[in-house]
Amino acid sequence: MPEQTKRTITSDGHRPEASFGELVRDATEQMSALVRSEIELAKLEVTASVKRAGLGGALFAVAAVVLLLSLPFLFVALAEGLVEIFDGWRWAAYLIVFVLFLVVAGILAAVGLRSMKKIKKPERTISTVKELPQAFKRSGEA
Repeated sequence: MPEQTKRTITSDGHRPEASFGELVRDATEQMSALVRSEIELAKLEVTASVKRAGLGGALFAVAAVVLLLSLPFLFVALAEGLVEIFDGWRWAAYLIVFVLFLVVAGILAAVGLRSMKKIKKPERTISTVKELPQAFKRSGEA
């Protein structure tokens, strides 16, 4: 068995008998270990952040569901308030709330329609896709 050379390291971290090649190899190994450690640290930090973001997103979704489920109570309260104003004409109060819903739905539909009309087709993608058959023909000729 070949005898392994002992590496003596001084208190300041130097190895006086090490060759230049050994020093380069050690530096490369240390840099590689440092990069792997940094990548592992980044993975751990990102994993923790993603878990927190997932929990936060789930809590926002639950809050939205609770808000959505509470909206009918708001509109019933509005209608009952209008009943008091119209002195017992309950049907008129609920009809006003219904018309309010129709107005809000109409406004949202108009805004949605306007934004849909602003959508443009992907002109550059369409032109490059049309050029693909010609590019394949040229590459086949070579």
